Amino acid sequence: MRDFTVERPQNGVEGVEQFWAQSRFDLRLGLEQGAVGVVFNFGHSLGLNSDAGLLPSGGGIVGAFVWDPLAQHFLLGSLNQRIIAAVTDAAVTETFISDTSLPENVSFLGLAIDSLNQRLLAVVHAFAPLPPFDALAAYDLRSRQRLFLSILPAAAADDDGGSDRPIANDVAVDHKGNAYVTNSAGNYIWKVNDKGEASIFSASPLYTAYPVDRDAPYSFCGLNGIAYVSKGYLLVVQFNTGKMFKVDANDGTARVVVLNEDLMGADDIAFGDDGVVLVVSPVNKLWLLKSEDSWGQGGVYDEIDLDLERFPTGVVVGGRKRNRAYVLYGHVMEGMMGNSSGREVFSIEELRK
Repeated sequence: MRDFTVERPQNGVEGVEQFWAQSRFDLRLGLEQGAVGVVFNFGHSLGLNSDAGLLPSGGGIVGAFVWDPLAQHFLLGSLNQRIIAAVTDAAVTETFISDTSLPENVSFLGLAIDSLNQRLLAVVHAFAPLPPFDALAAYDLRSRQRLFLSILPAAAADDDGGSDRPIANDVAVDHKGNAYVTNSAGNYIWKVNDKGEASIFSASPLYTAYPVDRDAPYSFCGLNGIAYVSKGYLLVVQFNTGKMFKVDANDGTARVVVLNEDLMGADDIAFGDDGVVLVVSPVNKLWLLKSEDSWGQGGVYDEIDLDLERFPTGVVVGGRKRNRAYVLYGHVMEGMMGNSSGREVFSIEELRK
């Protein structure tokens, strides 16, 4: 297999074309003068056009992924099967959890590792026309047995038919084992404590204060990716406005993070050990951001063009050599539209620092 390195062109297009022409490449990203001194190499794809990217049991439409630092592997949630697969960074896959007690055809849309309690937290959602179902499942990482299944309560407006049916989407976990789940349709955040007790935690009017282009693709999708910061707050990105919110993890109060540009189509968010925040969009690109004041303000200092046809929806930081970043291409829209046609191939691509 040929390896080579190319300098990233100004618009990134040439590098993207070379990537699809090769099995692997390293693309060095140069930063503008005065930007944060971090350089990433975009490379190594797991499972691109090979059996290495097959999920067991035909569950290859992937809705979410996370890195398990103890077991040293990725965990991926299927969008069209009730399975969570384990994938090593050598691209060896196995079924990690098969939970047939869940309703048929539900999707795993968000995953998080609760390191304190050695649990995997998984957001479960049923897309229409299936009956509504939104829950958080907790699984023991050692026994792989389910510990609890918490049904996420609907807001009064949801029950009265005053808003769209909820879409439980992403999840983050704090240092006490509390989980926070975004509702992309209702624009609020649930909290599930370490005992599995669920409640609506944050429903700030700021989440619906910004204009939405209803003619834009997926304009129904609001609050989306969420990440917990050890200083006691959450960062949440909003798909249809491009806004980022800083949410107090104690009382749920929210404020808008002032950015130098909106992150339109923002889907997932991840923190690096060096304070860099990565935000991925399936309809836009991957952004790298920094803040000097704990996310009262922040700024995009670099961008990476992605292959939007494969619908990149996830980004995590981890790997055996800590602080590596990975992007997930899971062909999510095929699953949502019912066009999976036996799709089994996904890919994970690495950003090397």
